[in-house]
Amino acid sequence: MKAFTLPDLGEGLAESEIVQWHINIGDTVKTDQVVVTVETAKATVDVPAPYSGKIVHRYGNEGDVINIGQCLLEIDELLANTSSVQPEKISASSENHTSPSTTVVGNISQLDKHVDVDPIYDDANQTVNLHSIANQHHPLIATPSARLLAQKLGVNIKEITGSGANRLILDNDVYLAYQQQIPGTELLKGSRRNMAKNMTRSHHDVASVTITEEARLYHWQKNDDITVNLVKAINNACHIEPALNAWFDAETMTRCLHKTVNIGIAVDSSHGLYVPVLHHAEQYHQEGIRRWIDRTAASIRSRKIDRHQLQKATITLSNYGAIAGIYATPVVTPPQVAIIGAGRIMDKVVMEGERVKTIKVLPLSITFDHRACTGGEAARFIKALVNSLESPPCDNIES
Repeated sequence: MKAFTLPDLGEGLAESEIVQWHINIGDTVKTDQVVVTVETAKATVDVPAPYSGKIVHRYGNEGDVINIGQCLLEIDELLANTSSVQPEKISASSENHTSPSTTVVGNISQLDKHVDVDPIYDDANQTVNLHSIANQHHPLIATPSARLLAQKLGVNIKEITGSGANRLILDNDVYLAYQQQIPGTELLKGSRRNMAKNMTRSHHDVASVTITEEARLYHWQKNDDITVNLVKAINNACHIEPALNAWFDAETMTRCLHKTVNIGIAVDSSHGLYVPVLHHAEQYHQEGIRRWIDRTAASIRSRKIDRHQLQKATITLSNYGAIAGIYATPVVTPPQVAIIGAGRIMDKVVMEGERVKTIKVLPLSITFDHRACTGGEAARFIKALVNSLESPPCDNIES
């Protein structure tokens, strides 16, 4: 019997959400067969089986958040070869050998051996000896993180039935108990969890300043593609004022100005906020940008977006005006130094000489990291952005 734990999926990610199991208990799998799909803060990843065998147990349900090193599956590689072995021999063998394991779940298969979990304390603050309760029907054991989480959330851990091996209480069991205790609460997962972490990081690390302006859309037609026009205008502004198409590292106090424009475009979905990246935006023509947006949006809806599509943005666009809103204070995501927000197009009455005229205007908001950009650089950028949007349409970018 071998325990298969969640491997390190890269990018320094410590946790993942189970999106879909592709196997059931009792199924026979082959090496490299996809057994589960998980979603990290970066993308969805198909996890293959590391060896062939029969699925004896799987841990976690779809929607659960699991950490690197946490047990996913128990696979019996030798099930076919050991089916003829007498039960007495198997029992004797199990008494003399302890299967090695690097996970908490693997360590609790034998309660008369070392258990790498925290004990539960009774009301008299006396430790419950796990050896003394090894023969009881359901000993109460929990992972250290689950016990700490229960204390933070005010959940009575003694009333929780663990979903892990031998009724081990896991973090997800505590969250479920808390959800039942206070209806309407939910554990943030996937992109929502990642958004919460990124916003906390930004609020703590970035010296953000927002500047606003509006573009007068004299030359726009009724069927003009707003997002495509914004992408083209951002690309143009980045070449005129490159200071905002940059990364900033506060620890080394270094700034990297990018020649290539990689635009992160915020996409709202039922799963949360995603920001796929249009790499080398300067190489796309108008129709190419629209095809990329449609194709990427479909990938997000099906939760099949690749990891590389969410990486290496040099500047970000949030077109929140497609839903509602005029001006905003968008949040910069480090190491980027700027984000552009586009509001709802609206009518505005203006004076042209002695005449009163109604025109369409597009509200714009740019938040920038004042540690890496000066106010002058930000003002020049938004001026270039406005000039590009106000100019007559001319799609001269090659595909």
